[in-house]
Amino acid sequence: MDYINTGSTSNSVNFPNLTLPILKDAHRLIHIHNNVPGILAKINQLLADHGINIVGQYLKTNESVGYVITDINKQYDKDVIAKLRAIENTIKFRVLY
Repeated sequence: MDYINTGSTSNSVNFPNLTLPILKDAHRLIHIHNNVPGILAKINQLLADHGINIVGQYLKTNESVGYVITDINKQYDKDVIAKLRAIENTIKFRVLY
């Protein structure tokens, strides 16, 4: 339930463990990807290119999977979402809230 409601993956057996705070007045973006170098940089560059400020960011990896949670504090256009989903090595991307 924590994963569905907050993005937290604490006590997960086959996924990087991450415990997240609950935020108000922010949007939480979840990006699951193959654990390869450069994914975090690509996410951050895309957000910067669209003038989106990051208020919190969390990264956890294991041998094969990376899990990035990015909290942003302003509205975003749907074009950014499509571009985040299109980053090479993305497994799953979703807007949590």
